[in-house]
Amino acid sequence: SLKHLVLLLATSPLCNSFAPTQTKTTGSFGTSYSTRLYSDVAEIKKVDERTGKPTGTSFLPAETIERAKKGNPIEKTKIQKDGTSAFRDIYEYAAAIRAGETSWEEIEKADMDSRFKFVGLLHRGKRTPGQFMMRLKVPNGIINADQLRFYSKSVEPYGEEGGVIDITTRQNIQLRGVKVEDAPDIIDGLHARNQTSIQSALDSVRNMVGNPLAGIDENELVDTREICNALNDLVSLDPVTNTRGNPMWGNLPRKFNIAISGSRDDYAHTHINDIGLQPVPHAETGEMGFNVVLGGYMSIKRVAESIDSGMWVPADRNSVVTLCEAILRIFRDEGNRKDRQKARLMWLVEEYGVEDFKKEVMKEVDSYDRGVKIDQAQPYHTGEYTRRELLGVHTQPQEGKSRVGIHVPAGRLHQKECYEIADLADKYSEGEIRLTVEQNIILPNVDDSKVKELLKEPCLNGDSRLAVNPGMIEGNVVSCTGAQFCGLAMIETKNNAESIAQKLESKVTVDRPIRIHWTGCPNSCGQAQVADIGIMGGPAKKLDPETGKNKAVPGCKIFVGGKIGEEGHLALEPSYTGIPLAEEDLVPVLVDILVKDFGAKEKKGLRKKVIGKVKSILKKD
Repeated sequence: SLKHLVLLLATSPLCNSFAPTQTKTTGSFGTSYSTRLYSDVAEIKKVDERTGKPTGTSFLPAETIERAKKGNPIEKTKIQKDGTSAFRDIYEYAAAIRAGETSWEEIEKADMDSRFKFVGLLHRGKRTPGQFMMRLKVPNGIINADQLRFYSKSVEPYGEEGGVIDITTRQNIQLRGVKVEDAPDIIDGLHARNQTSIQSALDSVRNMVGNPLAGIDENELVDTREICNALNDLVSLDPVTNTRGNPMWGNLPRKFNIAISGSRDDYAHTHINDIGLQPVPHAETGEMGFNVVLGGYMSIKRVAESIDSGMWVPADRNSVVTLCEAILRIFRDEGNRKDRQKARLMWLVEEYGVEDFKKEVMKEVDSYDRGVKIDQAQPYHTGEYTRRELLGVHTQPQEGKSRVGIHVPAGRLHQKECYEIADLADKYSEGEIRLTVEQNIILPNVDDSKVKELLKEPCLNGDSRLAVNPGMIEGNVVSCTGAQFCGLAMIETKNNAESIAQKLESKVTVDRPIRIHWTGCPNSCGQAQVADIGIMGGPAKKLDPETGKNKAVPGCKIFVGGKIGEEGHLALEPSYTGIPLAEEDLVPVLVDILVKDFGAKEKKGLRKKVIGKVKSILKKD
């Protein structure tokens, strides 16, 4: 009930693993909003009477509101009906559906397809009408066994194929198949388990990505857990009511991504985030801090690597939160409200110029009067460094402990697998489970004396999809949702990613991990441009033997040469286009790429056959 919701929201902290952050300083993570409510726009509702909270729009300056009124359709919708109260609508609609008073078809289209995203509910109307993907917030990618069991239980009503759990490229969780009438029970269950879905989608700050080895890393420079949780509080915990959902950030011009790296490995992929924090010590004082990179993102119109901001900030919570808040405030009030393709941070930085944007950020930070000082960017680490692997068994700095990385093919978890992993966590890692941006999991703090026993567990052997030591190709596959659920995807990705990887393992041997990313469309949720080999859904034609003519078939573009880690780099242009997706067409091309670009060795002397097939495919293109 709504009465129960109010009580729950008033008593539930936001953080995943930590209690709500507390601080003596004022600001958005203190006891008041650090940005004043603008009261000079008479027709804008200042407070939502149902929530008792300020609306997200009430924080915008008059000039921003005027631009939004003339902006794109989503901006106009946000002006007409504030997104910060969408969770109330979910509870009311659910109650009406349960009472037989309405159905999902009768819900306002703007609510179904837009506003509900503020609650983390994304309607999959094209593939599964009336059902949603529910995106959570999992700061630093840390969950526990009880939460994982709850995810599985929540999607059980939707069947084995429709009710699945996906690990995302932001160390996050997405639940598939959710219906409006079931959403309140899931939201209540999440809140009872210290989690939320509120402000996880649409024009919100997305999941905080950190180091999956935080606190158990022998090469750690910064423990990212506290910072991720503090930033999570900043953007989605109301500092006045201590309830979920911070209206101060309830009306951004576009989504916003933040990633915090804890080591030279850059497991967080800072170079493709709006704000990327890269740990380096201050050259003079030795104090640990972050160089700040800005503007990295991927979209259908543009893919951009982050750029150096010229700023360095100390690695303490107050400094990092203050810096990010300053950038967010500028972005919120000045970002593009007309063209959503130009509403990401990079466009605003370019409009200012990097140096002038830096000055504006420093001016904003100073205005908060929190004692935070931004310095010039510091020299990066020198000397060779090899990015370490996360899968498999690795010794921790804690005596007698190891971390065990487990491969989850394409990040897709079925209900039974969730229970199996939860049982493993309870038995071997004190219930703790960590997610990676590669869509795999890590069990931390496993007793060395129990590692052999863990490796013998049935759910990690035999016909199980889960494995501790997968092949160097299979173990490094990443995939977006694909056409099974996403209406934008031009191809099915997850099933193809898993089966094609198995096929490649049977055909070649490689001497290092090869990262193959699948994405169903140019939005590149699967991050094809960062991969060694990136496969993106696209048009293709293939000869129809019955008609003798080329016909349109599912196909792809292939990107080659993306890099991650300290030398992060995007492959911005495809190396191959118009490749049919059918296994007999795609696999030979991939084998050829693996051999030519990555030194793979073919099994059973198939080289001549592959070369002939590749020439035939490329000639058709």
